[in-house]
Amino acid sequence: MHTGPDRVIPENAKRLSGTQLRLSLMASGSRRSALCAAAGIALAFGALPAQAQQAGNEEAPLPACDAPVDKSQGVGTCIDETGRRRIWWIENRLSPVEIWGDRSEVDPGSHSFATAEQIAATAADHPAEILNQLPGVNVQMNSGQEHLIAIRSPVLTGGAGQGSFLILENGVPTRSPAFGNVNSLIEPHHEVADAIEVVRGPGSAKYGSNAVHGLINVILPEPGEGSEFRASYGTLGRWRTDMKLDEGRHWLVNLSLMKDTGWRDNTDVSQQKLSVVGKFNPGLWDATVWLSGQNLEQESGGYITGADAYKDADIAKTNPDPDAYRNAWSARLGARLERPLFDGTLVLMPYAHSQAMIFSQHFLPNGGVEKNGHTGGGVMVRFEQPLSEQLTWRVGTDLDAASGYLREIQPEPFGFFPADTRFPQGVHYDYDVDTTVAALWTELEWTVSEDFRILAGLRGERHDYDYTTTAPTGISGRFNVPADRSDSYDFVTPKLGAVWSVSGTVDLYANYARGARAPQVSDLYRLQSLQVVGQIDTETLDSVELGARGAALDGRLVFDVSAYWMDKENFFFRDSDGLNVTDGSTEHRGVEVSAAYDLTDTLSLSGNVSWSDQTYTFDRVIGGSASNTILDGNDIDTAPEWLANARLNWQATDRLALSLNVEHIGEYFTDPGNQNTYPGHTLLGARAAWAWTDTHTVWINIRNLTDERYADRADVSFGNPRYFPGEPVNATVGISRTF
Repeated sequence: MHTGPDRVIPENAKRLSGTQLRLSLMASGSRRSALCAAAGIALAFGALPAQAQQAGNEEAPLPACDAPVDKSQGVGTCIDETGRRRIWWIENRLSPVEIWGDRSEVDPGSHSFATAEQIAATAADHPAEILNQLPGVNVQMNSGQEHLIAIRSPVLTGGAGQGSFLILENGVPTRSPAFGNVNSLIEPHHEVADAIEVVRGPGSAKYGSNAVHGLINVILPEPGEGSEFRASYGTLGRWRTDMKLDEGRHWLVNLSLMKDTGWRDNTDVSQQKLSVVGKFNPGLWDATVWLSGQNLEQESGGYITGADAYKDADIAKTNPDPDAYRNAWSARLGARLERPLFDGTLVLMPYAHSQAMIFSQHFLPNGGVEKNGHTGGGVMVRFEQPLSEQLTWRVGTDLDAASGYLREIQPEPFGFFPADTRFPQGVHYDYDVDTTVAALWTELEWTVSEDFRILAGLRGERHDYDYTTTAPTGISGRFNVPADRSDSYDFVTPKLGAVWSVSGTVDLYANYARGARAPQVSDLYRLQSLQVVGQIDTETLDSVELGARGAALDGRLVFDVSAYWMDKENFFFRDSDGLNVTDGSTEHRGVEVSAAYDLTDTLSLSGNVSWSDQTYTFDRVIGGSASNTILDGNDIDTAPEWLANARLNWQATDRLALSLNVEHIGEYFTDPGNQNTYPGHTLLGARAAWAWTDTHTVWINIRNLTDERYADRADVSFGNPRYFPGEPVNATVGISRTF
């Protein structure tokens, strides 16, 4: 158990012993087990009550969290060593456990997470399958393991997709700030994770550049949780094996292997992931170290084109780009060293990472080949100390240095017409960039009264870039290669939030946060002919959020409701003609509701609904192209108004669990001019799990139960509708063994 200051989530985010693949209703048919299961499912969808208390005990003194208490009545609260309230549930199942992340469950602002039980039950072959169960998240699957992310945002591509979401592993960034990638979720070992945390909106002061629209934190399992073997096969030709080899005290080795023959033509995928976690206690230090890496080799499927092409099953299976591919590897080494210091806690997190990728740009008309990579490392230092019974102070610094490269070449000549010289054959870019990042942040938490707290934070960052190129400088067709140069960016991001406990079971919260990101390396130096060198500014996003979370009906209902407004300036994105826009501005408003309700002792319903209104707030008129013209007030393309996900879980017997789930993606525009739309889709899925012994479980997951014809992604490029078609109905059968 970690006792640091960073993050508290419920116990069921850690893997349970015994029949680990059972759903959260697999306990028993009793009232107490059903309540515990309903709470667990709710927490998996972000519906965590910040405080809950036994009825009739509002005036009684609260016990210490480490003291023996009677938990037979279901829910209650206690006071931990820092003076904070903490929620507990029956059988210690949901008692607090520290892991590494951004927010406590009682902090202002929205967050949600997938638990180990939910991750195991979903058996996600693609990170979108697990993340899209959380409110406000819309990860679009493309071909193979490719994807694009949205968190309180449109689905973002290019530099915006790379730099708007911070991806963490055990609370440490998986990449240096300027070297993001839109497909960066292929790197963390989500298949065996103990939890996946998602913060919606800007991160706290602990995290800076790239935590603009949100962050995703993958938590690796730890030694002592037991060994496990899992194997599965899908009807679309997908094999997968996951293994956890637990020494029991100091070491844990995780391995995931996947081979996918592809349901579309020429779309084979081979992927391997390895993570090793160690725990030690040298002297006063509590040390956790980890090494993780992945390798991906895939034959990529290209877009299918033509209006509603995804509705034709035969066309959907084709691959217009049979030679497209993506090969990528990455490795990360990290440590968390924690010890008491003076009257507080010191945490050191040194890390190093390296990655490389080569792929064909099948999503662009000219079909170039790109190689990119970077190697970097640094340290994150954090210190927390209570200043008084009411005040807690936190301070930290982050240092990062990295060196990276990008090469782009177009092997074959290309043109839409004979005199078209926009995409010249040969080398487009060939550059190297060294970066350094230094940040200092502080937070102050003030407990004004037992029922009211204020959390304020401030973070300052400096980013330095040193760029050199070996490609000829100047403009060649659509491409603009800058001469050697250096650039730097500075910014400050404030945070201010408050939490008011209006009762023993309900909290209200308000949160203001500014998110910012320095430009990605590709933003700065992969210029186009219409751009001017040095014109890109720091992108900023101001967010205001109001919310309520808690429990009702004697704990049978848990909920989380939030409303937000965000304004973004200096928005850098790529339009549907592949041209970079450097000075956009947008507005984002929305409401998110997540809840879980224990219908009976064996039947629970949980889910979430998200509504958003996301619009451009600037004009960009493109002569002769209504589809590409942006007007103030236009809806942002690829930003569905409605997202929803729901799950009905039934504990049929002590050993048999059944569930039915539904996912809805609403209608959205596919071009900035709002001339073309995708109608959205609704997909059904089902799962059955049978624990035939205490250590063996067999299960079946059925996806797209009604064989809906849909598109994972729809957009318009150079005036042509194009799609990544969604998978037809398919089933995955698996078996697991715990040790």
